[in-house]
Amino acid sequence: MKQLPVLKLQEITKELAETGKRVKVLWQEPGSLAFVARGREYRSEFHINGSDEVTYMIKGTMNLHYRTPEGKEEIAVIPEGSTNWMPPNTPHSPRFPPDAFALIVERQRHEGEIDKFQWFCPKCDNFLHEETFVVSDYRADPVSQAYKNFFENEDARTCKKCGNVMPNALAEAATISGRLPARNRNERIMSCLRHT
Repeated sequence: MKQLPVLKLQEITKELAETGKRVKVLWQEPGSLAFVARGREYRSEFHINGSDEVTYMIKGTMNLHYRTPEGKEEIAVIPEGSTNWMPPNTPHSPRFPPDAFALIVERQRHEGEIDKFQWFCPKCDNFLHEETFVVSDYRADPVSQAYKNFFENEDARTCKKCGNVMPNALAEAATISGRLPARNRNERIMSCLRHT
């Protein structure tokens, strides 16, 4: 039997903050996957996967956007020190700033299982785009790859119903990251995503 892991979450959040990385996988076993995530100021997609998820907010507050079976967007606010359980296949978008950290525990993906990342128009809520990945190793950070694919493709960001073009939040984040304090930068980026 392997030695059972005992991990200090404060040390892991410090590592993520200092390195700028977004995710640190704690373990990845057939029945269990755990990682600490640092918030993404530009998160806007809804992730769909076949595992239930438990979220514990280590630091900061998360606005967990999710879509009901009827397609309505709702928000569960998870304050620091609080936890949340979410059933499998719930479209969800965990939104929290880069100075906040969450512990996520879910099931490791089955062989060939597909994760989906979906975007909706911020003006009319029309479906915009979907990225899919087989996530055999969560350390590959599929969220970052999905974002890169989406934001670098203007056609994917253009609503076929109302014509709105969702801004390239990755480029916006890179452009203003050196000019504004983190708090103002995060507010500016989220404002761009909401008011396009």
